[in-house]
Amino acid sequence: MHMGKLRISIVEFLNTAPLVWGFTDGPLAGKYELMFAVPSQCAEDLRAGRADVGIIPSIEYQRMDDVVALPGMAIASKQEVRSLLVVSKMPIEMAKSFALDTNSRSTVGLARILSRRHWNIDPEFIDMPPDPDKMLARADAALVIGDPALRLRLKVDALQAKTPGADGCRCCGGDDEQPVKGVETLFLYDIVQQWREMTGHSSVLAIWVAHRGVVSPEMVADFQASREYGLARIGEIAEGAALKLELPPRDLERYLTENINFSLDDENLAGLRRYYEECERAGLIPRAREVEFVPVPRSSRQRVAG
Repeated sequence: MHMGKLRISIVEFLNTAPLVWGFTDGPLAGKYELMFAVPSQCAEDLRAGRADVGIIPSIEYQRMDDVVALPGMAIASKQEVRSLLVVSKMPIEMAKSFALDTNSRSTVGLARILSRRHWNIDPEFIDMPPDPDKMLARADAALVIGDPALRLRLKVDALQAKTPGADGCRCCGGDDEQPVKGVETLFLYDIVQQWREMTGHSSVLAIWVAHRGVVSPEMVADFQASREYGLARIGEIAEGAALKLELPPRDLERYLTENINFSLDDENLAGLRRYYEECERAGLIPRAREVEFVPVPRSSRQRVAG
């Protein structure tokens, strides 16, 4: 087992910041070794043993052995997320080719499930880096996640505010205002909203997962304390991110409070269970196994059948 500071692999997106604020900017700073990466890389860091704990795409829990999840914490969304988008040059039901963001794992799973079970399409899937201009130059539709998707969505929202009669799935602008280069009419779909339409469930996008041998009550308490510290400082987090992302702080604060949910409450656990069932059905995982949570002192072990 790795000796020294516990190594934590963290997704370098805004929606992770409240969970890790205690580690990055709070009283737990310096206690752990922090590594920042995109979601797919966080999963690889944990799998390869380069990290002891990671905030990983929820689908990846089902692809790893000898790991446990930390209870009560997640990156989830109940209705609309605004940072997981399918953008398309045509109504999605007509798409024949679909570019998938290589940074993503859980949302790629959602896109594949929705294609088959909700949109009734069987497109050619193409793995590509998250550049909407290049993705839609090559494919009919594209999946974009994280901060690039949020930036695109805010731009679309701003254009729609100026465009009378625009509906929730498209936006039109002049050449100088096109959110995606060369695409005059853009059809936009929020992945969580589409999942909710299909299943009636919320979506759990990422969870904290640790190698079984490293977990301790103290560690779990630290992760929970970091989350509480971050949730109490959403405004501060949004202000800092606004400078880095060059986006309005009020929009980022609204995103972190209205669109992202940081709990694993009963509703989110039910959504996670349904997601694993759909992943198994689609052949994305061998079988949907029960999620084992780290036991928390003074409470019984929590489990969710997957």
